[in-house]
Amino acid sequence: MAEDIEHRFWYNLKTGAVEQGFVSQSVDRAGPFDTREEAEHALEKLRANSAKWAEEDAADD
Repeated sequence: MAEDIEHRFWYNLKTGAVEQGFVSQSVDRAGPFDTREEAEHALEKLRANSAKWAEEDAADD
């Protein structure tokens, strides 16, 4: 679905709102997500990815 990135869903890190399309500045957006529900859980996904990457970095040391 990447071909229509402009109409996908984004999580606004500043306001906590889910947006469809390029509503806010890119620095405030996380995404894109295929569905509104995925975007609503963006912080959970970001935290999980950060923890996974931290574990991988620790294993590399």
